[in-house]
Formats: sequence, structure tokens, C-alpha cells
Amino acid sequence: MIIAVIDLGKTNSKVALVDTTQAQEIKVVTQSTTVNEKTPFPSLDHESIENFILNSLSELAKETDINAITVTTHGATATLLDAQGELALPVLDYEFKDIDNLRSDYNKCRPSFNKTGSPALPGGLNIGAQLYWLQINYEKQFSKAKTLLTWPQYWVHLLTGEKHNDVTSLGCHTDLYEPHKQQYSSLVDVMQWRTLMPPTRNSGQTSGPVLPSVANRIGLSPSTPVHTGIHDSNASLVPHLISQTAPYTVVSTGTWFIAMAIGGSVTSLDETRDTLLNVNAYGEPVPSARFMGGRERELLGITTTATEDTLNTLFARESPPLLMPSVVPDTGPWPTATTHWINPVDNNVLLDGAVTLYLALMTNQCMHLIGSDGPTYIEGPLAHDQHFAQMLSVASKRPVFISGSQTGTSVGAAMLIGTPDKLPQYEEINITAERYQQMEHYAALWHQHLPDYAR
Repeated sequence: MIIAVIDLGKTNSKVALVDTTQAQEIKVVTQSTTVNEKTPFPSLDHESIENFILNSLSELAKETDINAITVTTHGATATLLDAQGELALPVLDYEFKDIDNLRSDYNKCRPSFNKTGSPALPGGLNIGAQLYWLQINYEKQFSKAKTLLTWPQYWVHLLTGEKHNDVTSLGCHTDLYEPHKQQYSSLVDVMQWRTLMPPTRNSGQTSGPVLPSVANRIGLSPSTPVHTGIHDSNASLVPHLISQTAPYTVVSTGTWFIAMAIGGSVTSLDETRDTLLNVNAYGEPVPSARFMGGRERELLGITTTATEDTLNTLFARESPPLLMPSVVPDTGPWPTATTHWINPVDNNVLLDGAVTLYLALMTNQCMHLIGSDGPTYIEGPLAHDQHFAQMLSVASKRPVFISGSQTGTSVGAAMLIGTPDKLPQYEEINITAERYQQMEHYAALWHQHLPDYAR
């Protein structure tokens, strides 16, 4: 089958054609995701995204027959639709800091962490906080809203007219969902939002055929099915749910680095350290921890991977440069720590190498917080970074595998629709004894410099 996957990240948007028999992307179109600053509050530029999606699908449909469409997107984003199915308010950007102005009032309404697995997060990372802020500040427009749709399901609605929510996006620190009970949380009743909430579905289920108007514009058969979407990190998890035996951990590397433990040993999560419960494609809760690794690389200007020579030079130094958390404040295992360099050097190449090692050490801490056990599988942009994987293996003292083929969110989303003839292959990371000792020593130095409260 050829599946068109609409894959919307916080940084980039893409439409990919996935051949499910081979579990591979065969064609990808991308553009940057932009924030509209001209709306009353910063919002995702949904018109730009819509034009990109429809134009991309139209171009791809000219090249091959598309058998089905699905959607995968970043989390922490929802839309409010009026009675006509149009946006009642712009799509609020979850990084908008002003949402915190009402945080103390909102916290009085939100359910406890032990019920939702959703920690209190800054800005609009809790969708409940977004809704609360919008209702207080834009009461008239909010009152016209009839339906709340998660971000993947907004695009499913655009294509099909159907209205329902996917459990993976609801289970992504929204405060709106109780994963263990698989139902909307008490917040929707406390805030009288129950009427906004459509039925829920598991990802991959058929939502409906494309609307005739959409089929005509794109050049698709009007019978082309569109499937319920999925949160992007959980899309990365799909190939492993199909092929691996627990326990294991999947690390999704994108704007967010998210570690997800399947069959781990955790008994409780620490909501003050950016741990949470995700909900996988089958509706099951998954202990998870995260930090904004991709954004941190971007802020630090890292565009390439470290070379062997870079690491040799770095490890040869008696006092190597060490990057300390947290580059993006208020997130990750040490949300209150202030980032700084230990032993800084005036050498951007060495600093690039130190950032790679830092990202692996932060990822390992995320894994520790969720009781990770068994092998680790890396997905996303850093799935082919050997040095990131090596340091993660050394720090965690467990085998680490990287993708031997192109997988990730688009392929994972498509695999819910068509089972591949062969599953993606993963290559175990190898490391020499000398390099192992070097990385082990570096990790020990890094931990020594963590302040007491961050250990």
C-alpha cells in the first residue's frame, strides 16, 4: 500500500508517501512550520499549513496512486471549531508564555498527576491551560466553540468532515484525559467543557473517505480512506510495539527528545522532572520522560554531527568542555537548573561534540526516571548519530540500536494501516574498549558537576 502521511512537527511540516510493504518513505515534501504573530496571540499558521498539505497531496497524487491518508503531529495543540466547523479562535502556540499569567488559578481546577499522568508544564504545554486562558481572555469567541479537536484530528476533519479525538494526543500531558481509565478527566466537567469533547478513537482506525471537494482538488478517488491520526512520538513507537518483546525503551529525537519505557520497572513518576504518561496507539499508558533536545541543538547552532577526530581531541583534554542543563529552562529532568559551560573552550567544533554527549547524558537521565530496562531503540533525526548512541549505551550500560533504514513518525503512522512485508531493521551500536573508557570518564565528570539539587 502507498500511504500519504501528513507529518506536522513544531519546526517542520512534511507530507510523505510511505510504501508499507517495505516500511519506507519513497517521497517527501517539506516546509518550515511558521507562527503567525499578527493574530491576537501567537498562533500556528494553519492557512499556510493547509495550503502546503493540499498542494503537496495534489502533486504526490500525480506521481502515484495514494491508497490511504493518515496524520501524525506534535502534541500540546488543539483547535476549537464553531457550529460551521470553522475555527472559533486561532490555533494557540503552546510556547506562548502569557498563558502562565493564569497558571495559579488554573492549577486549582486541574486534576491530580496520579490520575492523568500529566505534569503541570509551563506556557501552553498543558492543553487544559490553553483552554482556560482562552476562555478567560476571549470569552465571547470561546462561547461560540462547539467542538475541540486534537491537532491530528483537525486535519482529519478538514479532509473528511468527521469529528473525533485520538487518544494518543489526549494522553500527551493535556490534563484532559485519564489514561488508566481511558476516559476524559474531571477537568472537562469542572470547566463545563464536556459538550466540546467528541468521541475518542484509537489511532489507525478508519475515520471516513475524503470529502468530494477535497478529492476533486487533490485528484484522489473519492473513496480514499483517511485514518485516525496519532501523536508523533507515539508514531515512532508503533514499529516497536509490532516487532519487539518487552522490556525495551524507544527514544524519539525531534524538537523534543522523548524516552518511552515499555515493560520498565518504574513504580511512580516525578511530575516535577518532566515525566508523564503517554498513551500509545492501542490506548495503553506508557511511562515517558522528555527534554527539548532538538530545540536545544537549534539554540546552540548545532547543524552537523561530531566526527571521530572531534571526539579524539575532546577526550584528549585533561579538562574537557561540559555543557550543563538546562538549555531550555522549565523543561526536562532539571527544569530549574541554569545552563552553563564547565571548562569552556574557544573551539566551536569541540563544543559541537560536547553538545552531542550532553544530549545523550540528558536522554539517559530521562530513561532512568521512567525505569527503563532492556535495549534502547533510537528514532528520529539522531537515529543515525553513532556518537550520541555510543554515549547513551555507555551511560545506560545497556545495548542501543539505531535504525538501519529510514523509519520514524511517518513510517510508524503508516504501519498502523498496512503491515509491512519486513519490519524495519536495527543495528546495534558497537564501541571499542578505549572509547568506552573515554565516554565513561566523561559521563562521570559531567555528573560530578551537577549541583546537588540536580543529581
